[in-house]
Formats: sequence, C-alpha cells, structure tokens
Amino acid sequence: MIEQYVLDLQEVDEKQVAVVGGKGAHLGGLSRIEGIRVPGGFCVTTDAFRRIMAEAPSIDDRLDQLSRLNPDDREAIRTLSAQIRRTIEGIAIPGDLAAAITRALAQLGEQAAYAVRSSATAEDLPTASFAGQQDTYLNIVGPTAILQHVSRCWASLFTERAVTYRQRNGIDHRTVHMAVVVQQMVFPHAAGILFTADPVTGNRKVATVDASFGLGEALVSGLVNPDVFKVRHGEVLTKAIAAKARAVHALPAGGTQEVVIDSQRQEQPALTDAQVVRLVQLGRRIEAHFGRPQDIEWCLVDDGFQIVQSRPITTLFPIPETGDQENHVYVSVGHGQMMTDPMKPLGLSVWHLTAMAPMHEAGGRLFVDVTRRLASPASRASLLDVMGRGDPLIRDALETVLDREDFVPSLPDAGPGGRPASGAPAPIETDPAIVTELIERSQASIAALERDIRTLTGPALFDFLLEAFEEHKRVLSDPLSLQAIMAGMEATWWLNDKLQEWLGEKNAADTLTLSAPDNVTSEMGLALLDVADVIRPQPEVVAFLQGVEDEGFLDELAKLAGGTEARDAIEAYLDRYGMRCVGEIDITRPRWRERPTTLVPAILDNVRNFEPGAAERRFEQGRQKAQQKEQEVLSRLRALPDGDQKADEAKRMIDRVRTFIGYREYPKYGIISRYFVYKQALLEEAERLVRANVVAEKEDIFYLTFQELHEVVRSNQVDGQLIQQRKDAFRSYHALTPPRVLTSDGEAVTGAYRREDVPAGALIGLPVSAGTIEGRARVILDMAEADLEAGDILVTTFTDPSWSPLFVGIAGLVTEVGGLMTHGAVIAREYGLPAVVGVEQATRLIRDGQRIRVHGTDGYVEILP
Repeated sequence: MIEQYVLDLQEVDEKQVAVVGGKGAHLGGLSRIEGIRVPGGFCVTTDAFRRIMAEAPSIDDRLDQLSRLNPDDREAIRTLSAQIRRTIEGIAIPGDLAAAITRALAQLGEQAAYAVRSSATAEDLPTASFAGQQDTYLNIVGPTAILQHVSRCWASLFTERAVTYRQRNGIDHRTVHMAVVVQQMVFPHAAGILFTADPVTGNRKVATVDASFGLGEALVSGLVNPDVFKVRHGEVLTKAIAAKARAVHALPAGGTQEVVIDSQRQEQPALTDAQVVRLVQLGRRIEAHFGRPQDIEWCLVDDGFQIVQSRPITTLFPIPETGDQENHVYVSVGHGQMMTDPMKPLGLSVWHLTAMAPMHEAGGRLFVDVTRRLASPASRASLLDVMGRGDPLIRDALETVLDREDFVPSLPDAGPGGRPASGAPAPIETDPAIVTELIERSQASIAALERDIRTLTGPALFDFLLEAFEEHKRVLSDPLSLQAIMAGMEATWWLNDKLQEWLGEKNAADTLTLSAPDNVTSEMGLALLDVADVIRPQPEVVAFLQGVEDEGFLDELAKLAGGTEARDAIEAYLDRYGMRCVGEIDITRPRWRERPTTLVPAILDNVRNFEPGAAERRFEQGRQKAQQKEQEVLSRLRALPDGDQKADEAKRMIDRVRTFIGYREYPKYGIISRYFVYKQALLEEAERLVRANVVAEKEDIFYLTFQELHEVVRSNQVDGQLIQQRKDAFRSYHALTPPRVLTSDGEAVTGAYRREDVPAGALIGLPVSAGTIEGRARVILDMAEADLEAGDILVTTFTDPSWSPLFVGIAGLVTEVGGLMTHGAVIAREYGLPAVVGVEQATRLIRDGQRIRVHGTDGYVEILP
C-alpha cells in the first residue's frame, strides 16, 4: 500500500527502527517529548528501499561478493561499493512511490527548503552509533531535487566507510535497510552538539555543549573549533570560547555556503550562559525519555532551541547497577588479574561465585566497590598503600577522587584495616616445608574434585558445583596460604625499601628472586624449552609444525619420523599446563588443551632460538646470579655502621623471599586447574543440550549465567533471544576500554604517575624488573601470532601466566596493564628480564619493529630513532 512508503514524523517513535531507521525513530520519539521542538517532516520507509532494491537483481550478486571481502581490502570494497551506489542512483523511482513522497511534500510546502537525511536500521543503536557513515543533504529545494537526494541517501548505505564499518562490526549487509528523513530546514543563529554526559571522562552528571555560529555542519565537518561549555547541576562549570572565523549558511536557492564571520563577532560566545543551562535542561528531558546519555544535535532559532537529532553515546563505559543513589567508587578487577578484555556471562558468574570479595559487573568487566574502605581513615591508608605498591595509577586515581571532599563520605574507623604500612613480616616461620604442604593440599583438593565430579550430570552436577565453589573459596582463603603469599611479598618490599635506604640501590630484590624455587608459572615457560629439545632433532616434525592449523594435529604427529616422541612431549606438557590460556579467569576462554595450536609458535621459536638443555642452564644461571647478588649485598652491608645487624636482617629476608615468593603463583594455578574441571563438566552438559535441540551449539551456554544454565538444564528450555542479545552486547563491549577506577557518576578516573625524573618523550610506567635493555619491539596482541627472535622486547596489553612460555625467548617486557606483584612482573623478575608495566597505550604508541630502550629499574621506555 502507498501509505507504507511515507510516514509523518509524528506517527513514529523509537520502537519503529525497522520501519524508519535509527534516526527517523529517534526523531519521532523526540517529537513526542513535551517541551521539545523538532522541525516538521516525514520518513520514506524501509519498504520503499526494499522496493528499489528489488528493481535491480544484479545488486544481490554484488552483495554476495561484498560479504566475502576482507574488511582491510580497501581497494576491492571501494570498487564494489561504488558500483552498487551507481546502480541504486540509476534506478527510476516508481510512480506510486514518487507520488507518495511529493504528496507529503505538498502538505509541508513544496518550495520550502528541506534536509534530506539517511536513516539506516543499523544506526543510532545503543551499541553502535554508525555516526557519519551515511549521507545528509542540507537545504534541498523542490520535489525533483528532493527525489534525487532520496536516491542518493539510499545509495549511501553502501559508501566505502559504511560497508567497512559493518564488516568490522560483523553486521550482514542484507540485514540493514535504509529509510530517509525529509525534514524542514531551520536557519539557525547558532548550532552544535550537546552531550548529556562528559564524552571524555564519562561523568554522567557533567553535560558538554559544543556551539558555533550558523549551521551545525561547520562544527561537524571540522571547519571551526566550537565554544565548549561544561555544565553540572544547572551551573556552567567551565567555558572555552573559540575564535570562530567561519560558518556555514544556507543559500536561498538551495545548497550551503561557507561564510567569513565578522572579526568583531568571531570571539563572541555563540550562546549565553543562560541559554546553555536551558539547553542542558532540555537535554536532561531527552535523556530521561530515552533512558541513557544522549549525543544531541541542536539549533538556536529566534531564542528557541530546535532538536534535529539525538542518538545514544556508545563510547561511555557502563556503570555498575546498585539500586541506590549513594556515591560509589569502583576498582577494576581486570587490572589486578591481568585480564582487561570483556568476559562472557558464564565467566563473570563463575568468577563471582568463586571470588573472595563481592563484585559488580559493567561492560563485561568486574569491579570491587571500595567506597567503605576509602571512607574510614585507617582502612583508607591501608588500601592506598597496597594499591600504590601494586599499581600507582590506581592509587593516584583513588586520591584524585578523595581530593573531591564531597564525593566519599568520611566514616569513623571500624577497626584496624588491612596490612600496616610498615610492612611487618607475616608471623610464620621461614620453612620450605610450609610451601610443600600447601601445594600438596591444593593437589589433593583438585584430585578429589576430579574424582567426585566424574559421574554427575543434570541438576545434580549443578548442586555439586555449588558445593565445589565453596571448597574452592575455602582453599583460596586458607590462612596459611595467605600468610605464605604475604610473607614473600612483604619480604620483597622490605628488601627493596631497606636496600635502597642503606645501599642506594633500587629494586635489589629483583635479582635476589631469580630462579626462586616452586614457581609453577616460570617452570611452565622452562618446560616448553624441554619440549623444543625433543622436537629440534626431528626435521620432519619441525616442518609439519610450521604448517599446522588444525587442532587435531597431535594425532597426525605419530605418522612422522620422531613424531611419537614429539606428541608425547607436548601431551605431557598439556597434562601439566593445558588448563591455562590467555584471559584464563574467564572460564569460557579456550584452554591450551582445547586449542593446542596456540603453543606451536612458541615451540617453534624455542626450536629456532635455543640450544639443547637451555631450560636447566637458564634456571641454574639465575640461581647463581641470585646467590652472587646475595653475597655482594651482605658484604656491602657489613661494611656499614651496625653492618652485622643489617646484614643479618637482610639475610633473614632474602631467605624468606626465596622460600615464599615462588608460591605467589601457585594459588592462581590451583584456581585455573579447578576451572578446567568445572568447564569440562559444563561442556558435557552443553553437548546434551545440543543433542536435545535446546541450544544450537555448545558455546551458547557461555552467554548464560551459571544460575540461568542450571535452570536450562532443569527445564530443557532456553530463551534464544536472550543468548543473541548477550552475544551482541559482548561484541560491543570489546570497543570499550575499562577504567582502572570508576565512580557511580560514570567518571573513568585514569590516574597519573606525576614524575619529573624521566627524559622528555619517554613513556612512563611502573618499574617491576630491574635492568636496561635495548632491542626490537614486537607488538603482539595474540600469543598464537607470536614470532619472536632472540633479543626482541615483547610489547602487549597485558600478560597473565599463559604468556610465560614467551618470556624465555625475549629480552624485555612492556605492558599497558600490570603492577609490582602481578604475574608478568613476578615472572619477568624470575627470568631477569628488564620490565616496565602500566605504560598507558603502549601498544598504540610503540610500533611493531621499532627499536626501544626499556629502563626496568627506573620505569620508563624510550623510543629510539
């Protein structure tokens, strides 16, 4: 029917994205909000677009070709998308469709000026704005010109940038349709953009207004710098008035033109403070209607504001839900666990159920609420001390929040909080038998778990797992285990503090911890060198591994000369370490046992870069270096006043470090060992659900929480729509950068190092492993794509224990995330690698292949010419 091709803006609302696209739906929603003025207009619906597409069957073939292209093949995308656009623009608009559009125009005024605006169904969505991907045409006059520009808008669904954006976001071109908004032009005195949340900090209570003279096109196209106002609670907090030399004005006959602003007017504000406050009030009304922060395009006409667009701000990091109106301060769990990627719902819920502290989730990440600990002076000092030793950026961010005296309430001390700042050693003996006993306890608990879970299925499995999670927490909270961890860390801190005070030497403990015993993570890296020793003498095996892509390659190995020994060596390695993987705190991530190809590049690097027996030699060299360092330190201390006493104290602490620091890595190994047992049992349940046609594929269970999965297994019913929504949300979370510290206002507080002792241009970080090294930077974001030569410096986002097999072959380490006692730092010290962690945006600022110098003692990285 003709009526389906055109709908007045007043007839649509935000629920009708499929009919009028994102922009049209939002404009329809805006026009229904009391007190919000929207220029009149109508939408040419997606039915009209489908009718046009049906007129050119050749487009189907081209869409097939387009979907097969790599998003990086820009030349092919450019050529094919241009062909599709030309075809669409060449299609004559059928008479009944043209008549429907011209009839709608006649009602508004045929010879009036209009904006003709693309409105795609995948546009202005909560998870993807598609801003600027399709075209808008301003000041179009007359039915013929408007019909022509409607065709251009349809064609703009296939601009090169729109096609590439969809391919990168995994959106099928056929599922996106184009509506067109035809809207009366307004000729504003000023125009611009209002963000109802600060787009830089994320603070939901601070609105930002960008304003310039004339049409907003001058601002959007970058022709002028706008005036910028920040508003909070009805007051202008700050304003920066720009020199606005140019503006874009509409021409009477149609089209637009750049004009020069009169020199006396250039530095006048485009809006008064009162107008800015009024505009923000309108913005808050719009935000309340749509239920989330908005990016709003506005025009000022005769001292009244008209709204010409509103879309969700998709770049803001979400805020954990609390259900109260109190202020909260959250610290990222991922930055401490070396896993800042988003986690799937099953991963989040299992971590929740097995963690020692209550956690909140947002954007697929976990956060701990530290508001109460910050509010009490005693626990605040302890928290800041521990955070500062681990990650100075988190400490600085927390102090930044505390400096705003009105944000965190001050509570009386509830009692002594945490570790005293003096770092007194934990009250246990320096006895290696303690570590042996703890490891045996952990192994016995895991063996019991494996035995007891074996025969359980269905709801009985979930009941058992809830009990297993309690045992998991009991093992984690074993007082002796916590004392052993703290004993190693506190002795390290004591040595670094005292040896700097007494001998003027920074990070002396780094050398003293080389090749410490019982470190399961560093042993894992060395054990892969032993695997390489088995493979190196077998040229057929080496050649085969270089072409491996299929996960079943271990079965193929046995057919080659020397292949059985190679397979047995890899299998033995996987038996001990196969539960590990990158991002291992998320139970849903594929483990090495499930995806052994991940290890192949590291094995081949070891074959190429090392001689036989390297593992034993490396460990022994580290042990000897530590021993020599100990003798040197003690002899220098004895030469000081009260030297014997200082040397005796230092000796006690060195023994303590070497006894306990290796155990620091073991609890995580135990957690991940247990996780793999849980996962295998849950995947067997998933296979039953697939066989019963409850879920399409077993990985679908990863998008359910543990509790939801329990219910699905009980009822044999699942909400497929929920799984799809979770998949879409998870994909969108990858585009978000989780903050170290987040407030309930939505402000992402980054923190700063505030150091003056680094050369200009150097990248500042946290020194975690002493020494200076120069070499080629290898920027590696996926361990499975590592290709390292001896002497390379690994630059990556974060490293968890799964990266340690790469550590044996590198000369230094730089990461964006990390702290003094996180796994990468511990293993870097263990292997004697100069390392700097917590270097903001290191993987963007350092290019792969550049030469860099890592100052692991002083905590900075120089990019060399």
